[in-house]
Amino acid sequence: MAKRAQKAGKRATAPKRAGPVREPKSGKSKPERPKSEIRAARVRQTASAGIPRTAGPQKIIEELQRRLDESSRQQTATADVLKVISRSAFDLQTVLETLVKSAMALCDAHTGAIFQKRGDLYHMTAGQGYSPEMLTYAHDHPLTPGMGSNVGRVALTGKVVQIGDVEADPDYQAFGYQRVGHYRAMLGVPIMRDGKVDGVFSLARPEPGPFTERQVELVQTFADQAMIAIENTRLFNETREALEHQTATSEVLQVISSSMADAQPVFERILDCTERLFDVRTAAVFLAPGDGLLHLAARRGIGVASLDAVYPMPMEQTAGYHVIRERRQMYFPDVINGENVPFSLRRAGHAMGNFSNVITPMFWQAQGVGTISVTREPNVAFSDKELRLLQTFADQAVIAIENARLFNEVQTRTRELSQSLDDLRTAQDRLVQTEKLASLGQLTAGIAHEIKNPLNFVNNFSALSAELTDELNDVLKPAALDDRIREEVDGLTLMLKDNLKKVVQHGKRADSIVKNMLLHSREGSGEQRPTDINTLLDESLNLAYHGARAEKPGFNITLQRDFAAGLGAIEAFPQEITRAFLNLISNGFYAATRRKTENGGSDFEPVLSAATKNLGDRVEVRIRDNGTGISAEVKDKMFNPFFTTKPAGEGTGLGLSMSHDIIVKQHGGTIEVETEQGQFTEFRIILPRKGPG
Repeated sequence: MAKRAQKAGKRATAPKRAGPVREPKSGKSKPERPKSEIRAARVRQTASAGIPRTAGPQKIIEELQRRLDESSRQQTATADVLKVISRSAFDLQTVLETLVKSAMALCDAHTGAIFQKRGDLYHMTAGQGYSPEMLTYAHDHPLTPGMGSNVGRVALTGKVVQIGDVEADPDYQAFGYQRVGHYRAMLGVPIMRDGKVDGVFSLARPEPGPFTERQVELVQTFADQAMIAIENTRLFNETREALEHQTATSEVLQVISSSMADAQPVFERILDCTERLFDVRTAAVFLAPGDGLLHLAARRGIGVASLDAVYPMPMEQTAGYHVIRERRQMYFPDVINGENVPFSLRRAGHAMGNFSNVITPMFWQAQGVGTISVTREPNVAFSDKELRLLQTFADQAVIAIENARLFNEVQTRTRELSQSLDDLRTAQDRLVQTEKLASLGQLTAGIAHEIKNPLNFVNNFSALSAELTDELNDVLKPAALDDRIREEVDGLTLMLKDNLKKVVQHGKRADSIVKNMLLHSREGSGEQRPTDINTLLDESLNLAYHGARAEKPGFNITLQRDFAAGLGAIEAFPQEITRAFLNLISNGFYAATRRKTENGGSDFEPVLSAATKNLGDRVEVRIRDNGTGISAEVKDKMFNPFFTTKPAGEGTGLGLSMSHDIIVKQHGGTIEVETEQGQFTEFRIILPRKGPG
């Protein structure tokens, strides 16, 4: 290097030899500069570079070389910084530390740091050359604008500040920094943003003395680069934060759309997003359903067990009461030491440790329906964007609550309408069935009346004929008749009298049957009224038995009764229930008699049993016969209209179908069949105590 410099010096001091004069393009020759003018230009260049006129050529070359090297180092350092910025565009810490290292190296500084403004204080965010003790001290002692420190003076004035020797500066007071940092000289350059001091670039040396103008200019360049890096990172973070907030809002909306019937998943997702986006201590959703209490709907974070233990609690005893009453979001940065903090929050702060708290109300149509509460450490402030996002979450929670309420109301109303439709259809079926039964009752009554009139004539004239037979015998007594003829006359009159007595006897039985028919088909039979099932079942047994005996004189069956004592009455249509019982009993008589016939009149004894049982709000009736039983195929069809297994002329196939309609459709009961072919058949009827209305 020295040899190249010496050669350069010799070339610089050697006289130039005149060369051939080249013709310019214009064809005219360029006049040669005088040597005096050339020497004057060299003097001006040397003076502008700060080199004394008296300096020799070698001295000039060395100074220029030094400055060239310095410029090269500065350019290299600047290039390195730019590379770091380009590679770590959003890693602000790396960029700031690289700037500090480069500035220290180029300015011969012992330590360096960048302080950034947070609130009213300036905190060290990047430091190089400091001991761990110094870093800890700086973390615990942020600086304020003022004359007491180099950083404070820069923050106060917004200008470059140098302190040649802090120990000789009468206004310097930050000796705590100086004690652990071991410096004497300091340089502070403002990092400006929108005309305000956003930070301070600080360098320090252990030796007293000022920094050069060139070094100051260099640090100012680094300060500008620091500001660019800070601003880029800020913009990136704001963009990322906005994207995260939009993503969180979108996630909550997706849950709202997929959970219309239940707001709970929406509450859970809101708290998930809050935990992910905020540095929270606890987060909770509270609901005020209008019962005077505040209920805990969802919670996250530290100490949630204590929330579970105290909620629900009266509204007036909660901080949420004040928020809903004031109708605004409330932020309490310090619940223990802050002003206007609700008593419940201050008490919680003393019990659980100090914290900051944001409570956001939820309103629907001017009615407070709940709150969202988020807490964090007291030294971590909530930003305006975070507060706005919490308000957005509260609005979304209200939408979810209202959607769930409306959905459930619609579902409930739909179920009610469906039930009403079913009830109307049932009532319609019952009305139709009642009309059918009423028509049948009227028909039965008409037939019974028509039968009763000739039956009365038969009964009356039979009794009268028996009396006339006695009179005929009295008239024939005085007559002179042959003994054989009188004996024949007496035998015939006696036989006639016996026959008339039998006619009268069976006429009275038929009259009893007709009276029962009229009794159960009289006007008003369609009315629903309290009915004693035991009595009704007993009458049905007697009526069916006498009817079967009247139809077939040789009919006989053993009737067994097992009625529950104190069964009480039920709301029913007694005439219709009687018809159902009569149909079931008659079918039992038929099955038992048929089995006896199939057995050839052996020792088989037909039996039909009827039993009742109290089931509380229902009653049970069992009618069982020991007849032929029912096959599975027949069992599936036995309640179908016009289905019958009886021979032609012995059944219409309407009895069991009508009984099913009376019990199920008209009275809202059930009828079940248990059977074993060749052994028995049992009908189990369940009737509600409260009538179908």
